[in-house]
Amino acid sequence: MSIVEIIRLIAGFIFIFVGLLTIILAIIGVYRFNYVLNRMHLAATCDTMGMLFILIGLVILEGLTFTTLKLMCIVVFFWLSSPICSHLICDAEVETNSKINEECEDIEV
Repeated sequence: MSIVEIIRLIAGFIFIFVGLLTIILAIIGVYRFNYVLNRMHLAATCDTMGMLFILIGLVILEGLTFTTLKLMCIVVFFWLSSPICSHLICDAEVETNSKINEECEDIEV
């Protein structure tokens, strides 16, 4: 095993570890927040960043192949779909929750 392979292995594992740590912190944060819009913001942000770090780590471990092209397509799909889905869920919450003004006293709706 050459030094370049060892560095690539370590870098890939670091990216995967940071991604897993981000997702674990998001799970803890989702249970700590009380309001659904705060939970959605945290889940969407950390989910996207966690998946990005994990997939970048897998790309580093795999090298430049056709598989890495597929992984990068997955990253682009997550970056495009996650914010849109989160926005739609939050919009549905605002439209259907009649007590939104009581729950968000400091926020103008």
